[in-house]
Amino acid sequence: MVLIIILLGLVTLAVGVCAAFGLRILPTLRLQLVALAFLAVVLPLGAVLASGLVMFHMHDDFKILALSSASALAAIVGALLLARWILTAINRLHDSSARLAAGDLTARAPQQGVRELAELGSSFNQMAAAVEELFDARRQLVAWASHDLRTPLASINAMLEALEDGLVPLDRYLAPLRDRVRTLSELVDDLFELARIDAGVLTVELTDARLDHVVAGCLRGFEAQARLAQVSLEARLGEALPAVRCAPDKVERVLLNLLTNALHHTPSDGTIAVHVSALDGTVEVAVEDSGSGIEAGSERRIFERFWRADPSRSADGAGLGLAIAQGLIEAQGGRIWAENRPEGGARVAFALPVAA
Repeated sequence: MVLIIILLGLVTLAVGVCAAFGLRILPTLRLQLVALAFLAVVLPLGAVLASGLVMFHMHDDFKILALSSASALAAIVGALLLARWILTAINRLHDSSARLAAGDLTARAPQQGVRELAELGSSFNQMAAAVEELFDARRQLVAWASHDLRTPLASINAMLEALEDGLVPLDRYLAPLRDRVRTLSELVDDLFELARIDAGVLTVELTDARLDHVVAGCLRGFEAQARLAQVSLEARLGEALPAVRCAPDKVERVLLNLLTNALHHTPSDGTIAVHVSALDGTVEVAVEDSGSGIEAGSERRIFERFWRADPSRSADGAGLGLAIAQGLIEAQGGRIWAENRPEGGARVAFALPVAA
């Protein structure tokens, strides 16, 4: 008797495993769920009936059959209802993805139901929001780039027409033409740098360097611009600063961008101060100005490319300097942030990890 029971259990298990693998060939999830519901009912029912036939010789076979059939029917109905509920949620997610694929960037999936389906809907919505943000950034990039390219090009075209018509001598417009060409070259270089940052193909050669040395060299080259704008330039370098793992040329470019940005927003007789200090395994470089500061809530947005919504921080350039600075610092494993100074003005700082 024990041998028969063991044999019956093994046969049931083998049939169940084979049938479960066979369900994978069904073309839709709906059919797989329905087949699984039938399998989950038929296998236990068959085992019960077979064991009853062996042990009890089916003395009351009608009652056993009626009870088993009722239980099986109830299980099948419950499984079908559950499958319908799951498939309804999946269909809603499918509809949202179809709308997104068709170009409706506002499409969002419902975040209701059991935890797994709610998490799936949340992940889809995060993806949709990222796609919408990416397309908005692309449209904004094209619009701003077109504007910033059109302005110097229109100026160059006007000067060339005046030269062609003989209205002005060549030497009068030679210097302005050179300035406009340099402006266009800088904008194209910035756009190319941003494209490499976005594509993740920006390469930086890291080495161990002292940031106070890099900062001192950059300040020497910036003194003339500050003096011309009648702005005081100060440097406060900490003592015995450790070396950091960085690309000195990229750090110098970031610092030059921050200094240029600060100079645009510092009035005459104002002050720009550069602080270099070691803190918690990093070396921090902060550029502080005595300008009007950053509008509340815009501390993160000033790193967006072409962002000029805040008049107090609208630079004369293309609005790419801080965006490039953020990409270069993050490529070296550091971070960059902006804040207002308690005594007035803005403070933009970046930190790089100390070399091992």
